[in-house]
Amino acid sequence: MKVIKRDGKSVDFDEEKIKVAISKANNEVSRKDKANKEEIESIVEYVKELHKNRILVEDIQDIIEEKLMALGKYNLARKYITYRYTRALVRKSNTTDQSIKELIDGDNEYWNSENSNKNAGVVTTQRDYLAGITSTDITRRFLLPEDIVKAHDEGIIHFHDADYFAQKSLHNCELINLDDMLQNGTIINDVMIEKPHRFLTAATIATQIILAVTSSSYGGATVSLTHLAPFVRYSYERYYQKYKERKLSDEQAKKFAMEDTKKEVADGVQTFNYQVNSMTNTNGQAPFLSVAMYLGETDEYKDELAMIIEEFLNQRILGFKNKKGVYITPAFPKLLYVLEEDNIKKDSKYWYLTELAAKCTAKRMVPDYISEKVMKQLKINQYGVGECYPCMGCRSFLTPDRIKGNIANAKNYVEGKGKYYGRFNQGVVTINLPDVALSSGKDMDKFWKIFDERLELCHRALQKRHERLSQATSDVAPIVWQHGALARLPEGTSIDVLLHGGYSTISLGYAGLYECVKYMTDHSHTDNGVGEEFGIKVMQKLNDKCAEWKKAEDIDYSVYGTPIESTTYKFAKCLQKRFGKIEGITDRGYITNSYHVPVFEEIDAFTKLKLESKFQKLSPGGAISYVETPNLQNNIDAVLEIIKFIYDNIMYAELNTKSDYCQKCGYSGEILIDENYEWYCPECGNRDHNTLNVARRTCGYIGSNFWNKGRTQEIKERVLHVDNKDA
Repeated sequence: MKVIKRDGKSVDFDEEKIKVAISKANNEVSRKDKANKEEIESIVEYVKELHKNRILVEDIQDIIEEKLMALGKYNLARKYITYRYTRALVRKSNTTDQSIKELIDGDNEYWNSENSNKNAGVVTTQRDYLAGITSTDITRRFLLPEDIVKAHDEGIIHFHDADYFAQKSLHNCELINLDDMLQNGTIINDVMIEKPHRFLTAATIATQIILAVTSSSYGGATVSLTHLAPFVRYSYERYYQKYKERKLSDEQAKKFAMEDTKKEVADGVQTFNYQVNSMTNTNGQAPFLSVAMYLGETDEYKDELAMIIEEFLNQRILGFKNKKGVYITPAFPKLLYVLEEDNIKKDSKYWYLTELAAKCTAKRMVPDYISEKVMKQLKINQYGVGECYPCMGCRSFLTPDRIKGNIANAKNYVEGKGKYYGRFNQGVVTINLPDVALSSGKDMDKFWKIFDERLELCHRALQKRHERLSQATSDVAPIVWQHGALARLPEGTSIDVLLHGGYSTISLGYAGLYECVKYMTDHSHTDNGVGEEFGIKVMQKLNDKCAEWKKAEDIDYSVYGTPIESTTYKFAKCLQKRFGKIEGITDRGYITNSYHVPVFEEIDAFTKLKLESKFQKLSPGGAISYVETPNLQNNIDAVLEIIKFIYDNIMYAELNTKSDYCQKCGYSGEILIDENYEWYCPECGNRDHNTLNVARRTCGYIGSNFWNKGRTQEIKERVLHVDNKDA
């Protein structure tokens, strides 16, 4: 007889466990209330004589209680019930102690590699992780249904950011409405911040806003340089007026005013970069920030915006100094460069910026590229207009505007124009697609049935995210909800109005499309045939479900190509545990992110981008494609060709190169990975993570604090998509 435990595992029936449980209860009652050996044996024999193939452990316990009552052992039955209840409490008891000890001692591989942008050895990160361990424990024991927790533990789904879920007030990522806050003022820590009158002040205030907002959320944030552009003109006008007052000619006043303005822009950009990289928010890291460079966002201040963009690119090409004083590739801020008619052709006015962006990409892996042309084809708002806007953080995109009126009370709201800044994401739950496939045993009918069941599980988990956030009021994060970052709601107001009607999104993530398709069809989804066709059907199913839920609940569910970092390893380990190692499917320490071509598949850059564009459009809530390149610093023409291809063919893409540094020997180049997935300097053999500066793109963003073994294996197995010869 098999006994089914509470965690779903099946074990052989063990009569000794019944005897031990009753004996422990026996010890708590007087002699006359005890069960003797024969009575205990009779209960055991009764269970055995049921001759069941499978029995739940709870059913066995119910039988014990009933038999004790039938024997007249009422006090003993009461003690057994108490024992049973106590054991249940122990199972649900706080499980944080060991995790906390391992975190503090630095012995836990998970916490040491959970986030490649966090150093688990420093006190600020540990403080965030300590809070996260507690939040995760509360979430598991009290806030989520057991079946959702079980599915998460088994890698069937992934409930993201449980370490922040206990606080009902925290959302995921956002586009900060910097324009409203700078032009109309804001309040930080009860201090009124009025409109600045020069660029340097505006840049400084912007970093203070970024720190405050990212301390009140847990995902990525994006600001637009467009919102800083007017302040460049304000500075120029101040300088011009100063020189005019000194009786200089108009020509001289303009010349010197422009020189001073350019110097201020350089100082302001440097201040901005220093601030966002040296500040630590409440998440124990520098703000997870993206900076948008989109000339098309303004007509009036386009030249001023171009000046800021140029300075940002020049300073990023230079890099940031590490503690040894050597310029290296920083992780943040992530730069987002929008390709458009004014900067994509050699004869266009701002082509020089695109050339500069290409040099920056070859040296520092940023900026990433958004195609205005493709995005406007895909993102059609309620007015029938295609729009272009940046992602929130590394890859999550808002749904096209369908908002009715100025529900956020933004002071820069324009009726009839799509609204994006000030909007945000409620959170993510990801489905493990390979697990759906493997659970079906290649039976197509069973696959779609299981897929439906798993999607409904994700749906209920997402509803829990939404319900939790809907309990928050504007008071929990005043700068976010009351002072302009996302809204200007009155004090004490529920934020629920911003969770419906399209103002915010909520994300159905997915991972492992390649492995799912490969198992079900024996083809890659990159085959332009059977595999691709099935992959498109899987993606369409995700979108159909989101549309169904959105219609029923007026919540913008959206399909999200999840940038899972450590979870690719977790999913892989869970698949191996459940299904064993299947060649080409579960035999690696990672699964493939979202819809991507697997990292080990030989394919050229242009074919890859074109193919992935078909799947990217079916991932409207978030996606990014990339090409892996060698060092292209001496082949900028190749970078520009890829950039132009992105503009014509895919909405959002990036180039991955290598720019590492060994502090021990001064080697600058690519730090390598050995067969045991350990990093080492090819020049001196240094393996000390503390003296190796390594930067790699991890699912959309750059990480620099190393990764778990599964993700490291994935990085090691990446093939180049450009050979640096014929590009």
